[in-house]
Amino acid sequence: MVEACAAVPGRVADTFVTVRFDATTAPELGWDFRPLESAVRVHPGEQREVFFRAVNRTAETVTGTATFNVTPTKTGIYFDKLQCFCFNEQQLKPGESRDMGVVFFVDPDLLTDPSTSDVRTITLSYTMFRAPAASQPNAAVSSRTKDSAVN
Repeated sequence: MVEACAAVPGRVADTFVTVRFDATTAPELGWDFRPLESAVRVHPGEQREVFFRAVNRTAETVTGTATFNVTPTKTGIYFDKLQCFCFNEQQLKPGESRDMGVVFFVDPDLLTDPSTSDVRTITLSYTMFRAPAASQPNAAVSSRTKDSAVN
């Protein structure tokens, strides 16, 4: 499980940074998954919420899980998520659609770090995968226990 950042910094910068959003879906998931906005302009230190839409295109209930990546890589330590759908698995019934939010901020220290002071665009990318079989509804539950293990 990914942990959320504790709090937004106490200061907001005057400068804008553009945060772009990208989403891909593993073919075996059977979902459409995309950001509702392709990019937003934020002041570093400003809290912002954006949404991604997931639609289950299969005839079965499916559980998905998201991984994320922030580029340029050197900006990852300055991109903080307070809440995110990626912190938990998401389950959608056949044909169900859900808008899932991520609440984030860009740390103003991005602007004063010599290695990132020139960065004005950050990309947050998600890939949605089918969750492991044990997380899927109606997954077979093993009745094998430690006592019944064959030696």
